[in-house]
Amino acid sequence: MRRAFLNRAALAVSALVPVAAWGAAAASSPGAGSAGRIRVVYHLADGTEQATRALASIRNHLRGDPEVQIAVVAIGDGIRLLLKDEVDASGRRFDQQVSALASKGVEFRICENTLTAHGVPLSRVVSEAKAVPAGVVELARLQAREGYVYIRP
Repeated sequence: MRRAFLNRAALAVSALVPVAAWGAAAASSPGAGSAGRIRVVYHLADGTEQATRALASIRNHLRGDPEVQIAVVAIGDGIRLLLKDEVDASGRRFDQQVSALASKGVEFRICENTLTAHGVPLSRVVSEAKAVPAGVVELARLQAREGYVYIRP
């Protein structure tokens, strides 16, 4: 009986070692860049209302943490944020707001698959946006390989 208990205890402790090691590594990496900066990706897929919320959140985020590294990935109807001459419900142009945030280091990425599906030429995309082949792949890559924290406003 005592031997069975000790074997279970040893098994439990050995099972915890990899988890503890992983936990320590994970605690230092998600959302943290090489200089310890927090990295965040904002996912936009729902059109102008979400884009308006996202822009406000990003501005607030930068005020609260000026060192944060922010990327925005737009897919589906979220691409409207990154198209020239698109406006929010108040008539404010998105391209001017995007330009102001880009000047503060925010990176913008737009899905080429969505552009193709909606028949939108690259010439309509604001100059601050980088086209990526697939927005969902970019979202996954940023999270899994670069440690970005995911936010969907």
